Amino acid sequence: MTREPEIRRRVSCQRAAVVCEAKNWIGTPFHHAARIKGAGVDCLMLLAEVYERAGVARHIDPPFYVPDWHLHRNAERYMEGLLHYARPIDGPPLPGDVALFRFGRTFSHGAIVTQWPRLIHAYWSIGVVWGDASLYPLKDRDVRFFSPFGADDA
Repeated sequence: MTREPEIRRRVSCQRAAVVCEAKNWIGTPFHHAARIKGAGVDCLMLLAEVYERAGVARHIDPPFYVPDWHLHRNAERYMEGLLHYARPIDGPPLPGDVALFRFGRTFSHGAIVTQWPRLIHAYWSIGVVWGDASLYPLKDRDVRFFSPFGADDA
């Protein structure tokens, strides 16, 4: 007897939990390196908090980073950190997957996919909002996709 339907059901529930939790953060103001729902969060900490609260990832404590690191360095710090918790995937991504956009010199802006190209992200000076990768400011940016779910995800 195969466990595949059980695994697919579990992953589908995890994906739904991620999207639901991300929606609960909409309206949270932008604040660099913060991670308090309703008070302040940036795009990295939004991902860390949402995936932890949804039960998909353990607590993540990223090392210190300055707000404009992606403008002055070529090191893919965000992507390197993300690869500890998620695997690269081909698009289109599924709900709950991560879209990582190039801003500045690196892939440095993360978002949670709700139904591609729709997503939720914490945007500089605006806060946590709905986004659409087919519209400004994400349109025409290089993007890579990652999934924190298993290789047999549903």
